[in-house]
Amino acid sequence: MKVSLFGILLVALLAGCQTPYQEMGATGGVVAMPITNDTYRISTRGNGFTDPTVVQDYSLLKAAEITLQSGNTHFVILGSQDATRRDYGRTPGTMQTNVYGNTAFTTYNPGVTYDIVKPGQDLLIQVGKVLPGQQAPAGAFPAQQVYDNINPRVLRPKKKT
Repeated sequence: MKVSLFGILLVALLAGCQTPYQEMGATGGVVAMPITNDTYRISTRGNGFTDPTVVQDYSLLKAAEITLQSGNTHFVILGSQDATRRDYGRTPGTMQTNVYGNTAFTTYNPGVTYDIVKPGQDLLIQVGKVLPGQQAPAGAFPAQQVYDNINPRVLRPKKKT
């Protein structure tokens, strides 16, 4: 019981460390840059605690927001590129010597190298307006539906008071 409670607490604590949905900053975020009047590049970066599916959600949410802000209704993904980065960390080794009588016992524990995956994604999107009664282009995402479905589940930074 204690182990599962500790595990749940640890997961909750680490989930709070993932990159929130924010403008691009030192810990990651998302940014949209116009390429033409109807084409945008969306870059999303997470930190080592961010799940890759969260990065996808952030990219799609930003695409929906840009589409709606520009007065359009749909967006098409023209291209996508994985921008995941890998870093490596290392913990220091430890050495401990215990003396019992005239004998010394030394224990050495080597450091551990660990992999840090920082997920990222770049999207190239084109926005457009589909009027009532018109057929949306093949592969087009309705921006309002994407926004309504993804927005409630994203982590946003806490407001400073």
